[in-house]
Amino acid sequence: MTNYIFTPPERPSLPVRGLSARFPVRRIFCVGRNYAEHVREMGRDPDRNPPFFFTKPSDALVQNGSTIPYPAATGNLQHEIELVAAIGTAGANISEQDALSHVMGYAVGNDLTRRDLQTQARDDGRPWDTGKAFDASAPMTEILRSEEIGHPQSGEIWLDVDGERKQEGDLAQLIWKLDEIVAACSRLWRLEPGDLIMTGTPAGIGPVTAGQTMTGGIAGFPVLTTTIGPAI
Repeated sequence: MTNYIFTPPERPSLPVRGLSARFPVRRIFCVGRNYAEHVREMGRDPDRNPPFFFTKPSDALVQNGSTIPYPAATGNLQHEIELVAAIGTAGANISEQDALSHVMGYAVGNDLTRRDLQTQARDDGRPWDTGKAFDASAPMTEILRSEEIGHPQSGEIWLDVDGERKQEGDLAQLIWKLDEIVAACSRLWRLEPGDLIMTGTPAGIGPVTAGQTMTGGIAGFPVLTTTIGPAI
């Protein structure tokens, strides 16, 4: 047994529907600008350019039903509801034809974003870490196994803030489809069991403030609920 100078934190994990064992999270990859209307609302052209990725640390994971503090250093926290693919089989340079065989299941996630910091970083040509990779920025539901639900290619995706609909779209509107996303990601990193890929958000992103509750989902999936508490 390795002797550490302090006790390492418990590995972040998600429940898996129908199993007592949990899914240990290794890395969180995120696809940017993957719904055309969202690309337009961000002031960009939704041409089918190659997908690009950014990351969040695994300890940004937030369990469903949690209350999280309003994050530091921002005045513009925004929601982004997404389908999340959970990798169960390792691979690099995976073909699109084989890509979905590496996905063991799917969850609903919310790519919380400090939009003011992300926009400033983008305009300055700097990495997006301050806007995307902060504490408690990745709420997610339990994982539904692909052997039970298949690989969803369509279905309503939505998010409400305090009961008011803010985001609404369909998985069929993804510019880059699930097989293409997994294959593209595997050309940049060797994917390993425990990796998660957030696949992009539909239009309607917007701010949330302390005291508000976000509920969001995808047809056939559990509802993801997260409440924003006061800043620490």
